[in-house]
Amino acid sequence: MDDAARPLRDSGGAGIVTAAQPFPLPRRAAGALLGCCTALLGLLYFSVPGTALGPFLLWPRTHGRALALLAGGARRLAELERWRRGVFFGDVFPAHRASGRAVLRYVAARTWTGILFAFVTGLLVFGAVLAGLLAAGVVRSTTSWQELLPQAALGGVLLFLDLQGLASLDALDARLAREHFGPSTRELLEQRIDELAASRAGVLEAVDTERRRIERDLHDGVQQRLVALAMLLGRARRNRTPEQAEALLRQAHKESRDVLTELREVAWRVYPSALDSLGLEEALGGVAERCVIPLRMEFDLAVPLPRPVETAAYFVVSEAVTNAAKHSGATHISVTVRGDGNRVSVRVRDNGTGGADPAGSGLTGLRSRVDALDGLLHIESPPKGPTTITAELLCA
Repeated sequence: MDDAARPLRDSGGAGIVTAAQPFPLPRRAAGALLGCCTALLGLLYFSVPGTALGPFLLWPRTHGRALALLAGGARRLAELERWRRGVFFGDVFPAHRASGRAVLRYVAARTWTGILFAFVTGLLVFGAVLAGLLAAGVVRSTTSWQELLPQAALGGVLLFLDLQGLASLDALDARLAREHFGPSTRELLEQRIDELAASRAGVLEAVDTERRRIERDLHDGVQQRLVALAMLLGRARRNRTPEQAEALLRQAHKESRDVLTELREVAWRVYPSALDSLGLEEALGGVAERCVIPLRMEFDLAVPLPRPVETAAYFVVSEAVTNAAKHSGATHISVTVRGDGNRVSVRVRDNGTGGADPAGSGLTGLRSRVDALDGLLHIESPPKGPTTITAELLCA
Protein backbone atom coordinates (compact mmCIF):
# COMPACT_ATOMS: atom_id res chain seq x y z
CA MET A 1 0.00 0.00 0.00
CA ASP A 2 1.06 3.59 -0.56
CA ASP A 3 1.40 4.93 2.98
CA ALA A 4 3.28 8.13 2.26
CA ALA A 5 2.30 11.15 4.23
CA ARG A 6 1.09 14.34 2.63
CA PRO A 7 4.11 16.47 1.74
CA LEU A 8 4.33 20.11 2.72
CA ARG A 9 5.46 21.14 -0.71
CA ASP A 10 3.42 20.03 -3.72
CA SER A 11 5.55 21.68 -6.42
CA GLY A 12 2.64 23.69 -7.71
CA GLY A 13 0.30 20.72 -7.88
CA ALA A 14 2.57 18.73 -10.15
CA GLY A 15 2.80 15.54 -8.13
CA ILE A 16 0.66 12.90 -6.52
CA VAL A 17 -0.66 13.79 -3.08
CA THR A 18 -1.70 11.02 -0.71
CA ALA A 19 -3.80 11.10 2.42
CA ALA A 20 -2.19 12.51 5.57
CA GLN A 21 -2.88 9.15 7.27
CA PRO A 22 -3.14 5.82 5.40
CA PHE A 23 -6.68 4.61 4.94
CA PRO A 24 -7.77 1.62 7.10
CA LEU A 25 -6.74 -1.81 5.85
CA PRO A 26 -10.33 -3.04 5.22
CA ARG A 27 -10.99 -0.05 2.98
CA ARG A 28 -7.80 -0.59 1.00
CA ALA A 29 -8.54 -4.31 0.75
CA ALA A 30 -11.99 -3.48 -0.64
CA GLY A 31 -10.32 -1.19 -3.17
CA ALA A 32 -7.92 -3.94 -4.20
CA LEU A 33 -10.79 -6.40 -4.69
CA LEU A 34 -12.71 -3.81 -6.69
CA GLY A 35 -9.58 -3.52 -8.82
CA CYS A 36 -10.07 -7.18 -9.78
CA CYS A 37 -13.53 -6.30 -11.11
CA THR A 38 -12.25 -3.31 -13.08
CA ALA A 39 -9.51 -5.53 -14.51
CA LEU A 40 -12.19 -7.91 -15.79
CA LEU A 41 -13.89 -4.90 -17.42
CA GLY A 42 -10.59 -4.05 -19.08
CA LEU A 43 -10.15 -7.61 -20.30
CA LEU A 44 -13.69 -7.60 -21.69
CA TYR A 45 -13.04 -4.24 -23.38
CA PHE A 46 -9.87 -5.41 -25.10
CA SER A 47 -11.50 -8.73 -26.03
CA VAL A 48 -14.64 -7.34 -27.68
CA PRO A 49 -14.16 -3.76 -28.97
CA GLY A 50 -10.40 -4.28 -29.25
CA THR A 51 -10.88 -7.38 -31.40
CA ALA A 52 -13.53 -5.63 -33.51
CA LEU A 53 -11.27 -2.64 -34.16
CA GLY A 54 -8.17 -4.79 -34.72
CA PRO A 55 -8.43 -4.94 -38.55
CA PHE A 56 -8.94 -1.17 -38.75
CA LEU A 57 -5.87 -0.62 -36.55
CA LEU A 58 -3.79 -2.58 -39.04
CA TRP A 59 -4.97 -0.56 -42.07
CA PRO A 60 -3.01 2.74 -42.29
CA ARG A 61 -5.99 4.70 -43.61
CA THR A 62 -8.21 3.87 -40.65
CA HIS A 63 -5.52 3.43 -38.03
CA GLY A 64 -5.81 6.91 -36.54
CA ARG A 65 -9.58 6.92 -36.20
CA ALA A 66 -9.70 3.37 -34.83
CA LEU A 67 -6.98 4.18 -32.31
CA ALA A 68 -8.92 7.28 -31.19
CA LEU A 69 -12.09 5.21 -30.72
CA LEU A 70 -10.27 2.51 -28.76
CA ALA A 71 -8.46 5.09 -26.63
CA GLY A 72 -11.73 6.91 -25.91
CA GLY A 73 -13.20 3.88 -24.18
CA ALA A 74 -9.92 3.13 -22.44
CA ARG A 75 -9.88 6.67 -21.11
CA ARG A 76 -13.17 6.01 -19.30
CA LEU A 77 -11.67 2.91 -17.74
CA ALA A 78 -8.64 4.97 -16.68
CA GLU A 79 -10.94 7.53 -15.05
CA LEU A 80 -12.62 4.66 -13.20
CA GLU A 81 -9.19 3.64 -11.90
CA ARG A 82 -8.48 7.24 -10.83
CA TRP A 83 -11.75 7.24 -8.88
CA ARG A 84 -10.92 3.87 -7.28
CA ARG A 85 -7.45 5.03 -6.18
CA GLY A 86 -8.92 8.21 -4.73
CA VAL A 87 -11.86 6.68 -2.84
CA PHE A 88 -10.17 3.59 -1.44
CA PHE A 89 -6.51 4.62 -1.17
CA GLY A 90 -6.71 8.40 -0.71
CA ASP A 91 -4.60 9.28 -3.78
CA VAL A 92 -5.20 12.74 -5.26
CA PHE A 93 -3.73 13.14 -8.71
CA PRO A 94 -3.11 16.36 -10.63
CA ALA A 95 -5.10 17.37 -13.69
CA HIS A 96 -3.80 15.12 -16.42
CA ARG A 97 -4.68 14.15 -19.97
CA ALA A 98 -2.36 11.57 -21.45
CA SER A 99 -2.10 10.59 -25.10
CA GLY A 100 -4.27 7.79 -26.47
CA ARG A 101 -1.36 5.37 -26.64
CA ALA A 102 -0.36 6.12 -23.03
CA VAL A 103 -3.93 5.48 -21.86
CA LEU A 104 -4.07 2.17 -23.71
CA ARG A 105 -0.73 1.10 -22.25
CA TYR A 106 -1.88 1.96 -18.73
CA VAL A 107 -5.24 0.18 -19.04
CA ALA A 108 -3.56 -2.90 -20.54
CA ALA A 109 -0.94 -3.06 -17.76
CA ARG A 110 -3.59 -2.40 -15.12
CA THR A 111 -5.81 -5.13 -16.57
CA TRP A 112 -3.13 -7.80 -16.34
CA THR A 113 -2.10 -6.64 -12.87
CA GLY A 114 -5.70 -6.89 -11.66
CA ILE A 115 -6.18 -10.32 -13.20
CA LEU A 116 -2.99 -11.59 -11.55
CA PHE A 117 -4.21 -10.11 -8.27
CA ALA A 118 -7.54 -11.92 -8.68
CA PHE A 119 -5.72 -15.19 -9.46
CA VAL A 120 -3.44 -14.91 -6.39
CA THR A 121 -6.44 -13.99 -4.25
CA GLY A 122 -8.21 -17.07 -5.53
CA LEU A 123 -5.23 -19.20 -4.56
CA LEU A 124 -5.35 -17.66 -1.08
CA VAL A 125 -9.06 -18.54 -0.73
CA PHE A 126 -8.42 -22.04 -2.04
CA GLY A 127 -5.59 -22.49 0.48
CA ALA A 128 -7.84 -21.28 3.28
CA VAL A 129 -10.48 -23.86 2.29
CA LEU A 130 -7.85 -26.64 2.26
CA ALA A 131 -6.56 -25.47 5.66
CA GLY A 132 -10.11 -25.66 7.01
CA LEU A 133 -10.57 -29.18 5.65
CA LEU A 134 -7.24 -30.21 7.17
CA ALA A 135 -8.23 -28.75 10.53
CA ALA A 136 -11.56 -30.57 10.35
CA GLY A 137 -9.70 -33.83 9.66
CA VAL A 138 -7.55 -33.29 12.75
CA VAL A 139 -10.65 -32.65 14.85
CA ARG A 140 -12.32 -35.84 13.54
CA SER A 141 -9.03 -37.73 14.04
CA THR A 142 -8.94 -38.77 10.39
CA THR A 143 -5.58 -37.01 9.89
CA SER A 144 -2.56 -38.01 11.94
CA TRP A 145 0.06 -35.57 13.26
CA GLN A 146 2.67 -37.16 11.02
CA GLU A 147 0.58 -36.18 8.00
CA LEU A 148 -0.33 -32.76 9.44
CA LEU A 149 3.16 -31.35 10.07
CA PRO A 150 4.51 -31.56 6.48
CA GLN A 151 1.27 -30.17 5.08
CA ALA A 152 1.25 -27.33 7.65
CA ALA A 153 4.87 -26.43 6.81
CA LEU A 154 4.13 -26.46 3.07
CA GLY A 155 0.96 -24.44 3.64
CA GLY A 156 2.88 -21.85 5.69
CA VAL A 157 5.45 -21.38 2.90
CA LEU A 158 2.73 -21.08 0.25
CA LEU A 159 0.80 -18.61 2.45
CA PHE A 160 3.92 -16.46 2.81
CA LEU A 161 4.53 -16.48 -0.95
CA ASP A 162 0.87 -15.72 -1.62
CA LEU A 163 0.84 -12.70 0.72
CA GLN A 164 4.11 -11.42 -0.75
CA GLY A 165 2.59 -11.72 -4.20
CA LEU A 166 -0.47 -9.74 -3.16
CA ALA A 167 1.69 -7.01 -1.59
CA SER A 168 3.90 -6.80 -4.69
CA LEU A 169 0.95 -6.62 -7.07
CA ASP A 170 -0.67 -3.93 -4.93
CA ALA A 171 2.56 -1.90 -4.99
CA LEU A 172 2.72 -2.37 -8.76
CA ASP A 173 -0.85 -1.10 -9.06
CA ALA A 174 0.04 2.04 -7.11
CA ARG A 175 3.19 2.55 -9.18
CA LEU A 176 1.30 2.22 -12.46
CA ALA A 177 -1.21 4.83 -11.26
CA ARG A 178 1.55 7.23 -10.20
CA GLU A 179 3.39 6.87 -13.48
CA HIS A 180 0.24 7.40 -15.54
CA PHE A 181 -1.67 10.05 -13.61
CA GLY A 182 1.32 11.91 -12.22
CA PRO A 183 4.98 12.52 -12.99
CA SER A 184 7.40 9.61 -12.87
CA THR A 185 9.92 9.10 -10.10
CA ARG A 186 12.66 10.42 -12.38
CA GLU A 187 10.66 13.56 -13.13
CA LEU A 188 10.00 14.11 -9.41
CA LEU A 189 13.72 13.74 -8.67
CA GLU A 190 14.63 16.18 -11.45
CA GLN A 191 11.99 18.57 -10.15
CA ARG A 192 13.40 18.27 -6.64
CA ILE A 193 16.93 18.90 -7.89
CA ASP A 194 15.74 22.05 -9.65
CA GLU A 195 14.02 23.19 -6.45
CA LEU A 196 17.16 22.61 -4.38
CA ALA A 197 19.33 24.41 -6.93
CA ALA A 198 16.96 27.38 -6.95
CA SER A 199 16.82 27.33 -3.14
CA ARG A 200 20.62 27.31 -2.92
CA ALA A 201 20.88 30.23 -5.33
CA GLY A 202 18.22 32.08 -3.34
CA VAL A 203 20.08 31.51 -0.07
CA LEU A 204 23.33 32.83 -1.55
CA GLU A 205 21.52 35.87 -2.92
CA ALA A 206 19.81 36.45 0.44
CA VAL A 207 23.17 36.25 2.24
CA ASP A 208 24.69 38.78 -0.15
CA THR A 209 21.67 41.07 0.29
CA GLU A 210 21.94 40.76 4.07
CA ARG A 211 25.62 41.67 3.96
CA ARG A 212 24.93 44.72 1.82
CA ARG A 213 22.18 45.80 4.20
CA ILE A 214 24.46 45.44 7.22
CA GLU A 215 27.18 47.43 5.44
CA ARG A 216 24.64 50.12 4.54
CA ASP A 217 23.33 50.28 8.11
CA LEU A 218 26.87 50.62 9.49
CA HIS A 219 27.96 53.14 6.87
CA ASP A 220 24.87 55.35 6.74
CA GLY A 221 23.94 55.07 10.40
CA VAL A 222 26.59 54.12 12.94
CA GLN A 223 29.55 55.49 10.99
CA GLN A 224 27.89 58.87 10.37
CA ARG A 225 26.98 59.18 14.04
CA LEU A 226 30.53 58.32 15.10
CA VAL A 227 31.86 61.00 12.74
CA ALA A 228 29.43 63.51 14.28
CA LEU A 229 30.50 62.40 17.78
CA ALA A 230 34.18 62.88 16.90
CA MET A 231 33.46 66.37 15.55
CA LEU A 232 31.56 67.31 18.72
CA LEU A 233 34.41 66.13 20.92
CA GLY A 234 36.89 68.01 18.75
CA ARG A 235 34.90 71.21 19.03
CA ALA A 236 34.55 70.78 22.79
CA ARG A 237 38.30 70.23 23.08
CA ARG A 238 39.12 73.38 21.07
CA ASN A 239 36.52 75.58 22.73
CA ARG A 240 37.93 77.82 25.45
CA THR A 241 34.57 78.83 26.96
CA PRO A 242 33.59 76.40 29.76
CA GLU A 243 29.87 76.91 29.16
CA GLN A 244 30.07 76.10 25.45
CA ALA A 245 32.41 73.17 26.11
CA GLU A 246 29.94 71.77 28.65
CA ALA A 247 27.06 72.09 26.18
CA LEU A 248 29.10 70.34 23.47
CA LEU A 249 30.02 67.53 25.87
CA ARG A 250 26.38 67.03 26.81
CA GLN A 251 25.50 66.87 23.12
CA ALA A 252 28.36 64.40 22.53
CA HIS A 253 27.14 62.26 25.43
CA LYS A 254 23.64 62.14 23.93
CA GLU A 255 25.10 61.31 20.54
CA SER A 256 27.14 58.44 22.05
CA ARG A 257 23.99 56.94 23.58
CA ASP A 258 22.22 57.20 20.21
CA VAL A 259 25.19 55.45 18.58
CA LEU A 260 24.98 52.63 21.12
CA THR A 261 21.24 52.29 20.55
CA GLU A 262 21.63 52.13 16.78
CA LEU A 263 24.56 49.70 17.05
CA ARG A 264 22.42 47.47 19.27
CA GLU A 265 19.63 47.60 16.68
CA VAL A 266 22.05 46.59 13.92
CA ALA A 267 23.34 43.72 16.06
CA TRP A 268 19.77 42.54 16.73
CA ARG A 269 19.05 42.57 13.00
CA VAL A 270 22.18 40.50 12.32
CA TYR A 271 21.39 37.90 15.01
CA PRO A 272 19.66 38.41 18.37
CA SER A 273 21.64 37.05 21.30
CA ALA A 274 18.37 36.51 23.20
CA LEU A 275 17.50 33.75 20.73
CA ASP A 276 20.35 31.64 22.11
CA SER A 277 20.03 32.53 25.77
CA LEU A 278 16.27 33.02 26.28
CA GLY A 279 14.55 31.31 23.36
CA LEU A 280 12.21 32.31 20.55
CA GLU A 281 9.38 33.64 22.69
CA GLU A 282 11.61 36.10 24.57
CA ALA A 283 13.37 37.14 21.36
CA LEU A 284 10.02 37.91 19.75
CA GLY A 285 9.08 39.80 22.89
CA GLY A 286 12.08 42.03 22.17
CA VAL A 287 10.71 42.63 18.67
CA ALA A 288 7.37 43.66 20.18
CA GLU A 289 9.06 46.04 22.64
CA ARG A 290 11.05 47.78 19.90
CA CYS A 291 8.07 48.09 17.56
CA VAL A 292 6.61 51.61 17.43
CA ILE A 293 3.17 50.20 16.54
CA PRO A 294 0.97 48.32 19.06
CA LEU A 295 1.69 44.62 18.58
CA ARG A 296 -0.28 41.64 19.90
CA MET A 297 1.58 38.35 20.21
CA GLU A 298 0.11 34.80 20.36
CA PHE A 299 2.72 32.11 21.03
CA ASP A 300 1.76 28.43 21.23
CA LEU A 301 4.46 25.82 20.62
CA ALA A 302 4.15 22.26 21.91
CA VAL A 303 7.90 21.56 21.86
CA PRO A 304 11.07 23.62 21.34
CA LEU A 305 12.00 24.20 17.71
CA PRO A 306 15.24 23.15 16.00
CA ARG A 307 17.71 26.05 15.86
CA PRO A 308 17.47 26.69 12.07
CA VAL A 309 13.67 26.73 12.23
CA GLU A 310 13.72 28.97 15.30
CA THR A 311 16.05 31.42 13.56
CA ALA A 312 13.93 31.48 10.40
CA ALA A 313 10.74 32.04 12.42
CA TYR A 314 12.39 34.94 14.27
CA PHE A 315 13.56 36.67 11.11
CA VAL A 316 10.18 36.21 9.42
CA VAL A 317 8.51 38.04 12.30
CA SER A 318 11.26 40.65 12.64
CA GLU A 319 11.41 41.55 8.95
CA ALA A 320 7.63 41.52 8.51
CA VAL A 321 7.09 43.74 11.56
CA THR A 322 9.86 46.12 10.47
CA ASN A 323 8.39 46.41 6.96
CA ALA A 324 4.91 47.03 8.38
CA ALA A 325 6.19 49.74 10.73
CA LYS A 326 8.11 51.49 7.93
CA HIS A 327 5.83 51.24 4.92
CA SER A 328 2.28 50.11 5.69
CA GLY A 329 0.93 52.98 7.78
CA ALA A 330 -0.65 50.37 10.06
CA THR A 331 -1.96 51.12 13.54
CA HIS A 332 -1.98 47.53 14.78
CA ILE A 333 0.03 44.36 14.14
CA SER A 334 -0.76 40.83 15.26
CA VAL A 335 1.77 37.98 15.35
CA THR A 336 0.79 34.31 15.77
CA VAL A 337 3.28 31.47 16.19
CA ARG A 338 1.85 27.94 16.47
CA GLY A 339 3.42 24.50 16.13
CA ASP A 340 2.70 20.86 16.87
CA GLY A 341 6.21 19.39 16.81
CA ASN A 342 6.08 18.51 13.11
CA ARG A 343 5.63 21.96 11.65
CA VAL A 344 5.32 25.55 12.78
CA SER A 345 3.14 28.31 11.36
CA VAL A 346 4.21 31.95 11.66
CA ARG A 347 1.61 34.57 10.78
CA VAL A 348 2.08 38.36 10.77
CA ARG A 349 -0.94 40.55 9.98
CA ASP A 350 -1.23 44.34 9.91
CA ASN A 351 -4.14 46.65 9.16
CA GLY A 352 -2.12 48.93 6.88
CA THR A 353 -2.67 50.10 3.33
CA GLY A 354 -1.51 46.84 1.73
CA GLY A 355 0.00 46.61 -1.72
CA ALA A 356 3.19 44.89 -0.55
CA ASP A 357 5.31 43.73 -3.47
CA PRO A 358 6.19 40.01 -3.15
CA ALA A 359 9.13 40.63 -5.50
CA GLY A 360 10.58 43.35 -3.26
CA SER A 361 14.00 42.84 -1.72
CA GLY A 362 12.73 42.35 1.83
CA LEU A 363 10.06 39.79 1.02
CA THR A 364 12.33 38.04 -1.50
CA GLY A 365 14.92 37.60 1.23
CA LEU A 366 12.28 36.13 3.53
CA ARG A 367 11.11 33.74 0.82
CA SER A 368 14.68 32.56 0.23
CA ARG A 369 15.19 31.99 3.95
CA VAL A 370 11.96 29.97 4.18
CA ASP A 371 12.62 28.03 0.95
CA ALA A 372 16.00 26.97 2.31
CA LEU A 373 14.11 24.96 4.98
CA ASP A 374 11.62 23.48 2.50
CA GLY A 375 8.94 25.79 3.83
CA LEU A 376 6.25 27.89 2.18
CA LEU A 377 5.73 31.65 2.38
CA HIS A 378 2.28 33.07 1.58
CA ILE A 379 1.82 36.82 1.06
CA GLU A 380 -1.64 38.37 0.90
CA SER A 381 -1.60 42.13 0.48
CA PRO A 382 -4.57 43.52 -1.51
CA PRO A 383 -4.48 47.26 -2.41
CA LYS A 384 -6.33 48.61 0.64
CA GLY A 385 -5.03 46.03 3.06
CA PRO A 386 -4.75 44.22 5.26
CA THR A 387 -1.41 42.50 4.71
CA THR A 388 -0.93 38.92 5.93
CA ILE A 389 2.38 37.09 5.73
CA THR A 390 2.32 33.40 6.66
CA ALA A 391 5.33 31.07 6.79
CA GLU A 392 4.92 27.29 7.10
CA LEU A 393 8.12 25.57 8.30
CA LEU A 394 8.88 21.89 8.78
CA CYS A 395 10.48 21.00 12.09
CA ALA A 396 12.02 17.68 10.98
